Amino acid sequence: MLYNAVIFDLDGTLTDSQPGICACARYALEKMNAPIPGDDMLHRFVGPPLADSFMRFCGMNEEQAIQATAFYRERYIPIGWKENRVYPRIRALLHHLKAQGVYLAVATGKPQNISMEILKYFGLLPYFDQVAGPTMGELHANKADLIARVLPEGKKAVMVGDHPGDIQGAKDRGIDSIAVLYGYGENDEILVNQPTHICETTDDLCALLCPDMPAPRGYFVTMEGVDGCGKTTQAIALQEKLTQFGYTVIRTREPGGCPIAEDIRKIVLAKEDGGMCAETEALLFAAARAQHVHQVILPAVQEGKIVLCDRFVDSSIVYQGGARGLKREWIKEINKAALEKGAPDVTLYLRMDHETALSRRLAVSDPDRIEQMGDSFQARTQAAYEELLAENPRRFLAVNAAQAPEAVTEEAFQALFDRMIEGGVL
Repeated sequence: MLYNAVIFDLDGTLTDSQPGICACARYALEKMNAPIPGDDMLHRFVGPPLADSFMRFCGMNEEQAIQATAFYRERYIPIGWKENRVYPRIRALLHHLKAQGVYLAVATGKPQNISMEILKYFGLLPYFDQVAGPTMGELHANKADLIARVLPEGKKAVMVGDHPGDIQGAKDRGIDSIAVLYGYGENDEILVNQPTHICETTDDLCALLCPDMPAPRGYFVTMEGVDGCGKTTQAIALQEKLTQFGYTVIRTREPGGCPIAEDIRKIVLAKEDGGMCAETEALLFAAARAQHVHQVILPAVQEGKIVLCDRFVDSSIVYQGGARGLKREWIKEINKAALEKGAPDVTLYLRMDHETALSRRLAVSDPDRIEQMGDSFQARTQAAYEELLAENPRRFLAVNAAQAPEAVTEEAFQALFDRMIEGGVL
């Protein structure tokens, strides 16, 4: 290990905070009836203390900057801070550094209480021994002073940041520095301060600070539930949430997900089935699934990505087995190629009674062939899902899908995130 103490900046180093910061700066300037600079200038608000940015980039005096900062916080405190995104691999880097006994801290120009909330919200706070930022009463905060608040004695320390002030602050305190070029500082301005190390990507940062860190682990998540329970809506929302938390996510669906499987989808879901028997339907689903696993799911998991799939083999067990009466063991056998290479790590089951679910579905679109099968068919699918849940209590995570969509997303994400962290998916 090069260092046994690592101090991180927050914005532009641990998290991508640009969307929230720019939106809040724009809001504050509108409230001040001040000219709003272009995006290139607003992006420069990321990193330095707010008051300094309002004075430097918007020509305000200190009194105006204080008022602008107050307006900024009107939006930032309830909304803006949640618009962060953890950079990919940062969570894993912090985990592995902490596991090796490295002292970790944050020194940021963002107010300390908000910084703590951000780190807590994204599940990063437990990794840090100390966090330093300006108090709500501090208008200006010198980075060297912030570093001093968290700098441990008797350890070889380094400051990691994306802004010239981070590099200069480290020099002022006599410690090494790492300039990360994936953040928001101007590269020329950062490099002129002659940082000890330069990292263009988070992968470079991981290789420098934790060279023995393992490659990211992929994870296969399936989503199941009766027709109309909201799987597609929740898959979109969960992809966004997981991405915010630093994961690389592939969202896909069944049947479909790749060209051959999408062609099969058109056949099995067509309103006119041409007299298709249950066995043919099951075999077509299995064929589409085998191609999907081979072409999309398995490669993505092997690359360390999170795959979020709308339906998988459980749907065949439920619809062709429980609802159509085919033998479950036969369904598993014809799906053997997919299950041997692409068994899900976890299944999110969006739990909702079939009447409510189908009424929701029909309120927004015409039914496909399977959704036209009638109430008794849909009742059998619900019963089959409940049976699978009872048989697989560890793999299945049941979520109350009858709540408001935002509440469903929150419950589903928290259950999934906890399971992923428990399984070492960082």
